[in-house]
Amino acid sequence: MAITQQLARVTPAYLDECRATAARTPNGSPGWSPPDADTLDTGWAVWGLVKAWPVLGGDPQHGDALRRSIDGDPDGTGPDVEFLDHYDVYDGFGRPPALLTPAAVAETAAALDALDAFALACVLDRLAGQDPREAAVLCGFGEYSDDLVRYLRAHFDALRDFYRGAAHRRLAVVVWID
Repeated sequence: MAITQQLARVTPAYLDECRATAARTPNGSPGWSPPDADTLDTGWAVWGLVKAWPVLGGDPQHGDALRRSIDGDPDGTGPDVEFLDHYDVYDGFGRPPALLTPAAVAETAAALDALDAFALACVLDRLAGQDPREAAVLCGFGEYSDDLVRYLRAHFDALRDFYRGAAHRRLAVVVWID
């Protein structure tokens, strides 16, 4: 089983419902089941971008936006989602699920939009100029046999679109590794 970055767009009301469900079930299961249309699996792509970004000369603020999009906000800056620290939600690898509130989602969406096509293309062009094996290592992938730049670009575009949709609908985003 591959370990990948997961995201879910949810309403604050849905989080409240899951919190209440976890409180009343004997095993603490939150009944977590966001609609498939509101979930995103970015594979390892954003991890690779985050790792390679500073080495390839990417703007640190853009790197911070990428990191926030998959890490959520630091502890204590939003509503508690400790109830999602349950085996029905994630397998226990890495940090428990974290949250970006609707306001934080709007900020993150704007930051990802500010990471314009030119800035991303410059970083990806630098990556493409590397020996393919070195590029894969730079991203933390070890070996990678497909078109790495295309993989990263497609997943970044999906991430940006996901956040745009969440911001437009004023949804929160929950992030976790599974």
